[in-house]
Amino acid sequence: MTAAMLELTLNGTSRRFSGTSLTLAALIEQLGYTGKRIAVEHNGEIVPRSQYGNILLANGDQLEIVVAVGGG
Repeated sequence: MTAAMLELTLNGTSRRFSGTSLTLAALIEQLGYTGKRIAVEHNGEIVPRSQYGNILLANGDQLEIVVAVGGG
């Protein structure tokens, strides 16, 4: 039996994640972005940080995650 997978497009690359239910907040944690200054676009819409826990990801979703880099 094959484990259930969630297929997303992340920054233009197809990626698979275990399970079928994943929030945007959980994905950000899995990717190691927790606590970093990031901007997230979900299916063409900018997502406010306050909504990360409310977005349930689905197969085929398109995500762009940009990490802010400090310096000058």
